[in-house]
Amino acid sequence: MPSAVSSSRGASRGSSRRSSAALRFGRLAAMGTVTVLILIAGVWASWGTAQYVMLTKGRERGTVTVASCGAGTCKGAYAPLSPGSQPRAEVVLEDTAAVAEGRTYTVVVKPDGTEVVRSGPAGVLYAWVPLGGALMLASVVVAGGLLRTRPAWVMGLSGVALVTAAFLVR
Repeated sequence: MPSAVSSSRGASRGSSRRSSAALRFGRLAAMGTVTVLILIAGVWASWGTAQYVMLTKGRERGTVTVASCGAGTCKGAYAPLSPGSQPRAEVVLEDTAAVAEGRTYTVVVKPDGTEVVRSGPAGVLYAWVPLGGALMLASVVVAGGLLRTRPAWVMGLSGVALVTAAFLVR
């Protein structure tokens, strides 16, 4: 009888190990997928603005002197810097923490012709702020779901550095 009991315990341990490994794999797959989706969403959200700031060849570039701000946008007169660009009496710039009335900013005109985005180092950093937020969020998933604390710290601190730099560079 003792041999029957010990063999059933061995079979129980084997299936327990397999189910434990399957659960571990499932958790890693699920959390890895969530992490990748968060990062893809951050890049997707950032690219909407970053494409105009980073790929400026053939786009109208100039400066905007901000005259007034309200309701999430700032308006001002556009003065061209690139050949073929036309001056505009009023263009719209998104109101952010890095935009103030009375200041002049270098900008790139979006294809519709009335909306502009900041260019230069400040514009590039600001365009990638959604990715910084995604890095911070994904770091929590990596630390808690994937149990990888070092990569989580690197991701989280990279996100904090990106967001902080975007609001410090004017």
